[in-house]
Amino acid sequence: MSAAASLGATGTDTRPHVVVVGAGFAGISAVRSLRKAPVRVTLIDRHSYSTFQPLLYQVATGALNPGDITYGARSFVSGVERKTSTWVTFRKGVVTEIDPDAKVVTLDVGPDLTYDYLILANGVTTNYFGVPGARESAYPIYTRAEALAVRDRMMGYLDHISATGETDGASVVVVGGGATGVEMAGTLAELRNSMLPERFPELDPDHVKVILLEMTDKVLGPFDAKLRRYAANQLRERGVELRLGTAVAEVRPDRVVLKDGEEIPAQMTIWATGVAAHDTVKKWGLTQGRGGRIVVDSQLRVPEHPEVFVAGDIGVIDDNPLPQLAQPAIQTGAQAAKNLVALIEGRAPEPFKYFDKGTMATIGRRAAVAEIAHGPKLTGTIAWLAWMFVHIFALLGNRNRIMVSLALTFRYIGQRRSQLVVGD
Repeated sequence: MSAAASLGATGTDTRPHVVVVGAGFAGISAVRSLRKAPVRVTLIDRHSYSTFQPLLYQVATGALNPGDITYGARSFVSGVERKTSTWVTFRKGVVTEIDPDAKVVTLDVGPDLTYDYLILANGVTTNYFGVPGARESAYPIYTRAEALAVRDRMMGYLDHISATGETDGASVVVVGGGATGVEMAGTLAELRNSMLPERFPELDPDHVKVILLEMTDKVLGPFDAKLRRYAANQLRERGVELRLGTAVAEVRPDRVVLKDGEEIPAQMTIWATGVAAHDTVKKWGLTQGRGGRIVVDSQLRVPEHPEVFVAGDIGVIDDNPLPQLAQPAIQTGAQAAKNLVALIEGRAPEPFKYFDKGTMATIGRRAAVAEIAHGPKLTGTIAWLAWMFVHIFALLGNRNRIMVSLALTFRYIGQRRSQLVVGD
């Protein structure tokens, strides 16, 4: 047995080797679904942890520590292995190349891995849509490191203007009116309203603007019209300057230039719109669609390589594109694993059918929207409590659930003036 193959086996174990790339929602779901399968599993991720991305904006705005929403990948796989007979291991690294003919995965560190079946669930990254200066000057919040950069920039700037009194152009511009942009803008406005008077009494909160730019004529586009109107009104009540039908032409270090030529001074521009595949995916020789996502059939398989499955945001079903949310990622990860097992057992794989459970977004304290599939459309405190419960329950690990529960309770219920987390 070669050195590469031995990394995916123990002794003379001849069970099929499954390599899962990505420890996000889809990859974790796939590994869980393989826990009773007659296979050996290797989980790969560029980080040694899994990140709960829906709460990254809470890290960026100082409510949570990054450790509260991350869970060790090795802890996860060891937990799976303890509860089942499936052999599972973790490998940290970035997949640089895939040879689907030879069934070999190449990483940036260490020897290659051979596989019998491959599940690609490595997610996506920020899409700047070719806007000049956006990649260099805007702040995305798609990873733990990016969320911390936003937090540190925000706190550093407040200290700066507190010392110098230079409040001209003291604005934060959030680009994108989807769930991330709305949640970020609403939270920033609440911080401005509640934190500044106590922590920075020398600053006039009216001089620190929060501006949300959205290219279309509405925020939270996928939601019902009633919920969209509620979200927009709640943002305005918190003092967010909502600019709809506004497209960005350029991002500079100190300003945002709009398509109509207007320039908005900004000390920080947060990019909360658009995702695309990582550049390395282009090297894998697989058919890519919009945003560089890998095209798959209804069974979540790459047509030219049926032993390769794709789950989560990185994949797109050619005739049935899915929303890029947590639930589609979780469900495609589970279905990819089930179809893989079906192949091993000589059964026909089944087409993926998405079960829409609904979606939700929070605007701030006791203000949220929740659209439950085949159920009610909720706003206000009820929707906000539902949002809290769903997000806390979905976290990996009881410690994380407890810490996030305490932190969010402290931010939203325990006291009106927010206490910011300023260290790891």
